[in-house]
Amino acid sequence: MSIAQIFAVVIFIAMFVLVITEKIERQWATLACGAAMLVIVFGFCLSFDWQGMWDTINLQSIVSTHFWWQDPNGVAESTTGINWETILFIAGMMVMVEGMAKAGFFRWLCMTIAKLVKFKPVPIFITFMIMSAILAMFIDSITVILFLAAVTVELSRLLKFNPVPMILAEIFCANLGGSATMCGDPPNIIIGTQLGYSFFDFLTNTGMIAGISLVLIIFYFYFVFRKQLKAGVSPEEIPHEQLAVKIENKGLFAASCVIFGLAVVLLVTHAWTGLTVSSIGIFIAVLTVIISLIFNGKETAEILKKVDYKTLLFFIGLFIVVGGLEHTGILKLIADAIASISGGNVFLLVAIILWLSAIASAFVDNIPFSATMVPIIQELAAITAGIDLHTLAWTLAIGTDIGGNATPIGASANVVGMSVSAKSGHPIGWGKYCKYMVPATLIVLAIGTGLIFLRYLV
Repeated sequence: MSIAQIFAVVIFIAMFVLVITEKIERQWATLACGAAMLVIVFGFCLSFDWQGMWDTINLQSIVSTHFWWQDPNGVAESTTGINWETILFIAGMMVMVEGMAKAGFFRWLCMTIAKLVKFKPVPIFITFMIMSAILAMFIDSITVILFLAAVTVELSRLLKFNPVPMILAEIFCANLGGSATMCGDPPNIIIGTQLGYSFFDFLTNTGMIAGISLVLIIFYFYFVFRKQLKAGVSPEEIPHEQLAVKIENKGLFAASCVIFGLAVVLLVTHAWTGLTVSSIGIFIAVLTVIISLIFNGKETAEILKKVDYKTLLFFIGLFIVVGGLEHTGILKLIADAIASISGGNVFLLVAIILWLSAIASAFVDNIPFSATMVPIIQELAAITAGIDLHTLAWTLAIGTDIGGNATPIGASANVVGMSVSAKSGHPIGWGKYCKYMVPATLIVLAIGTGLIFLRYLV
């Protein structure tokens, strides 16, 4: 290995350690390591490779036409370094979600569904799992769990039941639903924007696996939790006003629903319209701000303030570090090693990618892992006969999205759900979490492995 490759690997490992241990906030960890990559690797080790630095920072992509619109019949361009399309899309969706929250959309939806099933624990349990999966197909799973778990805790207090089984099932289904679409989970956004896949591409590939898995997972969670799903009081004993849902600003609520519906339509059709996800994200954000100014001007600043800027900075630093690995040839070395281990056996190669991704994502953040793996699977597809990039992309998506379910730290939604449960007086330890979630994770990974083998390799 060259001196540049050695330093690139050291910086990458340092970033992972800092992110996992949380000694400093993760956005500062990735930004510091990104700066180190630019200065040490591109600067001193590569004799100030200014072109490499510029390509990694990748600001030129923002002013290019294909960044905002791509010919539906053309070939998507692959980018290296900072993926600004991913960052702008996530930022735009964050603004939309905050606007929907201010309008009371999420609480209204949860309480309305609970009312439709007459506030009975078992029907609530099943419908909330389905709702968690569906919402996570379009909205960040962290937001889905934040509101869904909070409403679950509120219902548990009213109906006197244990909220832990529902929260655990909701967490799993949110991560599962997120695997079904391009905008569901950050790893999918990275894979989709880097490789030029559309919402419909994910829906017809990973979505198929997620849909089949969801049916079996509902049965699994009902079987293991059926004895705990009992209410202490009847809904008839609870005052009606405690179960009612009031919409304070009906105009803002209706407008938020329209914006959400428009976002879904634009995402589903962007492969045909040519609009990129960055265009959609910015358009939806601007529309949300305009609607907020019209109906509730005082809350607009708060909506923008609540956007998770720390996550956006985290992505920027992460992409710089991964860009350094790619530029120095480290990712090609890793791809060659995986290809050598598989010995050209495509079944073994797929199994390695899926289970390696799943195991890694159970213990480390799946966002940097997926960002690192995308150029690796591109290289693997180029050097391995009998397998194409599409198969490896869907394999990587399923592994990273589902593997994160196995442990409390595997995905951000897990941490949020456990935090909400603990604050309500129902802490969930590692033992209890893993007891129910590891088997569910293994079930979906086994299903995913089998379906990928049957659909793409046989």
